[in-house]
Amino acid sequence: MEVFNEEKGNIFKLLSEAISEGIIIVNESQEVVASNGPANAMFGYEADELIGAHLNTLIPKEYHKAHPKHFHQFIDHSSSRQMGHGRDLYGLRKDGSVFPVEAGLNPFQIYETKYVMALVSDITIRKQQEQEIRELNASLEEKIEARTKTLEETVQQLQQEVERRREAENKMKESLQKERELNELKTKFLSMVSHEFKTPLSGILTSATLVGKYTSEEQQPKREKHLKTIKAKIKYLDNILSDFLSIERLETGKTVYKFSQFPLSKVVNEVIYDANMLLKDGQQIEYPQDIDDIMLEFDEKILELVLTNLINNAIKYSPENTVIDVQAEVRNEQLYLTVIDQGIGIPKKEQKHIFNRYFRAENALLNAGTGIGLNIVKSHLENLGGDIEFSSTEGQGSIFVVNIPIRQS
Repeated sequence: MEVFNEEKGNIFKLLSEAISEGIIIVNESQEVVASNGPANAMFGYEADELIGAHLNTLIPKEYHKAHPKHFHQFIDHSSSRQMGHGRDLYGLRKDGSVFPVEAGLNPFQIYETKYVMALVSDITIRKQQEQEIRELNASLEEKIEARTKTLEETVQQLQQEVERRREAENKMKESLQKERELNELKTKFLSMVSHEFKTPLSGILTSATLVGKYTSEEQQPKREKHLKTIKAKIKYLDNILSDFLSIERLETGKTVYKFSQFPLSKVVNEVIYDANMLLKDGQQIEYPQDIDDIMLEFDEKILELVLTNLINNAIKYSPENTVIDVQAEVRNEQLYLTVIDQGIGIPKKEQKHIFNRYFRAENALLNAGTGIGLNIVKSHLENLGGDIEFSSTEGQGSIFVVNIPIRQS
């Protein structure tokens, strides 16, 4: 230490006091051999008060254990470097307070004696500023996160609002489309009703007028012909009105079914008897075989309506000189009624609509009809645990199969 003091002279004082950083020089025994004014002031000591003190005097106690090892490693492999690179360093003041420092180490040798000069800076202000910056960054990140979350929520709300508006718009379009379809349906319905009523009424009026002109006895056959026409037209109108009434009852839930026991032959005989009045020239109905012993527990009027609709359609859409074949079979407590015709058939592309209300296939538009019969038939059958199926080939004919339970469960 004395050798260093003798050698340092005025040059060390001149150089060390001219800079603002603290300078502390220690020997191999980690004893302080020199310090400048800024270093003394930084650590709270008077001039030369640190001379001879151990380096641990300036280091917080928790770092004492590891420091000698680091120091000797540095002495043995000495080169100028930044002390504690990547770690926080702290100094210990005379009053016991701890403060952050930054230190650069520079080894040197005088007369075979090794020394280390530490250039020390008090970085308290910088650490405070760094802490403030970290806090500001953390606060900024929180604000950004909050703003981002708010923005995401706003975007989500906007997306939900857009979706709600899209749904509302689609519902409005759907409602407008349904309203348009309903208006078209009403127009079509009124046109159909007007036509369907006007034609038979005109026939009734014409026949009634002609009947009044045939007054002599020998003209009785002509009178009977026109009276038969009047009866047929009235029957046709009655069927249409019955269909309309059935639709109203089905839609309002007012349909009341009345079950009774009756032989199948009773209904088949009545329906075919009435249908014979509608046959075209050369047409005939093939009566079902072996039905006398078939007893049903069902709504008789509904079965009559179903069978009448199918047989009348077969007559209407079949040409002259053809056969309408009616078949009946019981299997597994189910009655299967089949009506086979040799008529115009149903176009394949339109078969999926055949049970829709008011629907009529393109090849059937020239024939009289309301397009509600099959819809009513299917509705009644489904209500009563039955069903109806069909197969058809355009230009060759159709096969309709009805199945109903023989007994009500």
